[in-house]
Amino acid sequence: MKKIVVLTGAGMSVESGLKTFRDADGLWEEYPVQQVATHEGWLQDPTLVTNFYNMLRRKCWGVKPNEGHRLVAELEQKYDVTVVTQNVDNLHEQAGSTKVIHLHGELMKVCSSNDPDDPRYQQLLTPDNCEVKPGTKAGDGSLLRPFIVFFGEAVPNITIAAEECQQADIFIIIGTSLNVYPAAGLIHYVRPGVPVYLIDPNPITAGSNVKQIQKGASEGMKELMQLL
Repeated sequence: MKKIVVLTGAGMSVESGLKTFRDADGLWEEYPVQQVATHEGWLQDPTLVTNFYNMLRRKCWGVKPNEGHRLVAELEQKYDVTVVTQNVDNLHEQAGSTKVIHLHGELMKVCSSNDPDDPRYQQLLTPDNCEVKPGTKAGDGSLLRPFIVFFGEAVPNITIAAEECQQADIFIIIGTSLNVYPAAGLIHYVRPGVPVYLIDPNPITAGSNVKQIQKGASEGMKELMQLL
């Protein structure tokens, strides 16, 4: 069975109604990134950060996977598929994808602020219990913080993602400008000669072996399904 690795970015979830972080009217506009997405911001005002991610979770539970997410999940009928996503939403999982690597953390989880990667203190939140009261403690006595890779923090899953990319027989990129590292560097782990498809409505320069489908996630995936 051929192996497909799909790398997805913010453009994957736009059609579901989730704003991207970097666009002009994006999620950061009311909050400086330094306040809500850095370790310094967390130390300075954990209540503000906790409430910001409570708000994002409420928004996230209000949206559904789009056809692009569903078509990525459908690839599993014929291929061994791993999704590597820069998104913190769980729309790939909701759509039915079974192997999803989150590079930048998961919005629906909270963790210890002493050691975010200690699985003993990670908790999965549910739609009816998606808010964390500021000041709530993890099992190790530290404050519960969002299970999000803040700017400037290491990306623990990047090594696993790179290993998956090295094994890909087909590599698909959806909704990412390939500007954000380390995720953008994953394309360099794909073996020479492996077909690379890039789905994004904006023109992106990404090397001669990359075939771009200049459409949004859903329309682009429809076209790609025909090609595959």
